[in-house]
Amino acid sequence: MSATAVHSLWTTAGGGVTTAAAGDKFTAPTIEYAQLAPVLIVIGVAVLGILVEAFVPRRARYTTQVFLTVVALGAAFAAVLGLAADGYAGKNAQIAAMGAVAVDGPALFLQGTILLVSMVSVFTFAERRLDPASHGNRVDSFAAQAGSVPGSDGEKAAVKAGFTTTEVFPLVLFSVAGMLVFPAANDLLTLFIALEVFSLPLYLLCAVARRKRLMSQEAAVKYFLLGAFSSAFLLFGIALLYGYAGTVSYAGIANVVDGTVQEIDPALADTMGNDVLLLIGGAMILMGLLFKVGAVPFHMWTPDVYQGAPTPVTGFMAAATKVAAFGALLRLLYVVLPGLTWDLRPVMWGVAIVTMLGGAIVAITQTDIKRLLAYSSIAHAGFILAGVIAASPEGISSVLFYLGVYSFVTVGAFAVVTLVRDAGGEATHLSQWAGLGRRSPLTAAVFAVFLLSFAGIPLTSGFSGKFAVFKAAADNGAGGLVVVGVISSAIAAFFYIRVIVLMFFSEPKADGPTVAVPSPLTMTTIAVGVAVTLVLGLAPQYFLDLASQAGVFVR
Repeated sequence: MSATAVHSLWTTAGGGVTTAAAGDKFTAPTIEYAQLAPVLIVIGVAVLGILVEAFVPRRARYTTQVFLTVVALGAAFAAVLGLAADGYAGKNAQIAAMGAVAVDGPALFLQGTILLVSMVSVFTFAERRLDPASHGNRVDSFAAQAGSVPGSDGEKAAVKAGFTTTEVFPLVLFSVAGMLVFPAANDLLTLFIALEVFSLPLYLLCAVARRKRLMSQEAAVKYFLLGAFSSAFLLFGIALLYGYAGTVSYAGIANVVDGTVQEIDPALADTMGNDVLLLIGGAMILMGLLFKVGAVPFHMWTPDVYQGAPTPVTGFMAAATKVAAFGALLRLLYVVLPGLTWDLRPVMWGVAIVTMLGGAIVAITQTDIKRLLAYSSIAHAGFILAGVIAASPEGISSVLFYLGVYSFVTVGAFAVVTLVRDAGGEATHLSQWAGLGRRSPLTAAVFAVFLLSFAGIPLTSGFSGKFAVFKAAADNGAGGLVVVGVISSAIAAFFYIRVIVLMFFSEPKADGPTVAVPSPLTMTTIAVGVAVTLVLGLAPQYFLDLASQAGVFVR
């Protein structure tokens, strides 16, 4: 790949970060609050949510927290639109917060997607009509008292008193704040801090299911332990890259990789420019990010965590985490390590191929709907990686589009899963979904739309997304990946269509599950998912153009 082709993928920020000369007085940092508004709004309301837990009477907390969370996400999205309208997605793109955060097209596009997906996810968190009332109180998907031991007298007393874990709403906001910074991080320390800020609340959220609490806590422990391993790899990779480049800023590392660095730090003269540190450090950071997107062989947490976590949390995590992690992966490969494109290409090819095939093949053997969707998400991570590997402007825009498409379909699909219930809560075993199309034709039809989109059937958004990433990959010398992707899609289509056949062409069992009637909150989530699936399937061009305009990184 020529140097000019690599350079076309990023633009240089107007104005640089200046540092005080030796001997000068310390200069206060300059923080561009307007450019950081989306993140600051979300963090500010998250802190306010904690104060609500402390000072607002228990009976009023649920309403207050839902209202604050929706307002925060809506205001942050409005701030993103404002920044895009002011040209920060294009010619006015810049590095903010003393070089820590990039405000550019990909960052704003991904932040807007994360905020919208989080908002429709929060509606499923707030749902309180699916379970029967307990002791005269409406209940949601979360434990009455997260700190009580499952099955203990304390838990029974909390249920009887009608307690609810409304802390989930500030936790979601803290997680969203980390996700907003993650794809916009412009130095490795900011990247790591953002990773921890969005991961730690997710570990807690996975552990607070009202039903099947032990499975939920087991999922959270697995996620926490494996997440800690991946964070350690990422941090060690950051240390090695600092030893290589003498800086943690993306542009500084890229300059050393390109050989355009002007001065060498005397303290690091022995290690700066050592390619071994670069290759090992880059690989370790890549491992940390591939863990978050659920790529093989770093995917082992995905099925267990998706199955054990409360289903609203699973939907939120499956959609928003992928958007944030792929955004960070794109920035790392296109801004920090464009000089390593050819060195990393064989590794990325291998990961993409085993991820596509592994996710699709293992999904066939699954008997639980949430585990099936988990392996489906692994296969989709492989499809998105094909666009990442394209290493071109079309590759970036196709990945941005696919992430937007996939996230809404995923949240909608998991919202439908929350509706199918029996006496023990959600009925997730596939055998329980037999004949669902006869019991509740509308629910089954909506779920079928989401499954067809996952399968990439024409006239759905899934087809538009897959076509975009495969075209970008084929145009940039990755035709082999496209062939594997098409084969994987065919394998995946088998188990998606198998579920549709099971729902519509099997006899329902007499003691089968029922479909709960949700409140307008969950209905809104599902309706938005269906609308996005059909609109982006039938008329995707406007949104493809939008992703294309947002596809240039600032450096």
